[in-house]
Amino acid sequence: MNTRLTFKHLETPGEVRAAYPVMKELRPHLASAEAFAAQVQAQRDEAYRLLGAFDGERLLGLVGYRHMTNLIYGPFVYVDDLVVAAGNKRAGVGSTLLGEVRQIARDTGCAHLVLDTGLHMALAQRFYFRNGLLAKGMHFRQSLDTAQETGQ
Repeated sequence: MNTRLTFKHLETPGEVRAAYPVMKELRPHLASAEAFAAQVQAQRDEAYRLLGAFDGERLLGLVGYRHMTNLIYGPFVYVDDLVVAAGNKRAGVGSTLLGEVRQIARDTGCAHLVLDTGLHMALAQRFYFRNGLLAKGMHFRQSLDTAQETGQ
């Protein structure tokens, strides 16, 4: 990447709303900038942080992450969201964002960086392998919404 990126945690509702178009590329189900900002605020209660990569004032990508602790890893950083704006893919922004979060994890005493990706997302999986992450398990889920279970 030729540009010198700067990184900034998005803290205010206005900063988060401004990032909505980029996050919507990854999470198209997000209904509006206001709903996105409200969701980020709710997730902050669970230690969620949203870090933006900028070229000047232009937002190129986002990574949402949180510090967690469990019996498998001890303290670790979990990456919830990683997205690069469509016009900036293949420019190293995603790798650089992942590197920033990796360093945040190291600086806070974490020994692991963890994330999930869909089985159908071969390009994302290749990206993660290239960036030093290894597949160590499968993610299982069950909807507890009875309407979804019955197909309604």
